[in-house]
Amino acid sequence: MKFTKYFEAMRSRPDRAIIKLEWIQRAIEHPIKEVIQQDGRIRRWASIEEMEGRYLRVILLTDAETVHNAFFDRSFEI
Repeated sequence: MKFTKYFEAMRSRPDRAIIKLEWIQRAIEHPIKEVIQQDGRIRRWASIEEMEGRYLRVILLTDAETVHNAFFDRSFEI
């Protein structure tokens, strides 16, 4: 996986440090939903059973490979 500098900086936050890279990979490879933003970035969500089914949102750059952001999305609805 490739990461932006922004993502690497955000990983130091306590609420983001708990997010495992394998969960991010799961969201990238097996999303339950995908949305293309107006700027071309890609949002993908996955349910993380290890976190009681909370939904992880991963934001990818337009190359669909570089992770720009990842966080648990409290407002996600299928």
